[in-house]
Amino acid sequence: MNRTARLYALVEELRAVAPRPLTVAALAARFEVGTRTVQRDLQALMETGVPVRTTPGRGGGWSIDPEMTLPPIHFTADEASALAVALAATDASAPYAGAARTAAQKIAASMTGPASAAAQELAARIVTLPSPSDSTVRTTVEQALTTHTVLRLSYVDAAGHESDRLVEPAGLLTADGRWYLIAWCRTRQAGRGFRLDRITAAAPTTEPAQSHELTDLLRASAAAGAVRPTALAPLTSPAPTRRRARR
Repeated sequence: MNRTARLYALVEELRAVAPRPLTVAALAARFEVGTRTVQRDLQALMETGVPVRTTPGRGGGWSIDPEMTLPPIHFTADEASALAVALAATDASAPYAGAARTAAQKIAASMTGPASAAAQELAARIVTLPSPSDSTVRTTVEQALTTHTVLRLSYVDAAGHESDRLVEPAGLLTADGRWYLIAWCRTRQAGRGFRLDRITAAAPTTEPAQSHELTDLLRASAAAGAVRPTALAPLTSPAPTRRRARR
């Protein structure tokens, strides 16, 4: 068993007995590897965000929080191949690209035989040209969306003017190969779309952001004026009026 497959299997082994912990010795015996190997694997899982934890002392060991992970999902060979290829095609500068890469590894590890070989061969033929983007900015934006907190941005608009903004993130828009943060801009008191590659700095805050309807912000955002992809058409067109039923 290669390491990627073993990491996936470790998660499933811990999930099967959760919330009861398993010792490193028990896991090492289960996978027929040394205890140091298991320790390194468990540490790697922690570093990639898998909710595994260790409890010291007698009766302790390693466990996983079942509420923080998905149960096993069974894909057909075609479905698994499609997901593996789609995730492999994710632009390295796109939001959540790191999570997409680890997801692709988990899918590949869960596949065996011809299906696995076919998916890996297809993924190897997918090439992306990443757009310039600051990974620190991207990570900060991701965290603010997840934690629903206010962001402090330094932004350069299309005319080259730089400004500092306090924004309340609502969502992300992708159009014409570009990513936009859709947010309520406190500085402008309006919905705005901020191109990620034009955000020169992003600083998190601990202040909770108010909830905003993404559709309303998209209608008024700068992103909607800069590009009008097909996906925005139903959002920017007026809502159809309902006819009253005749009595």
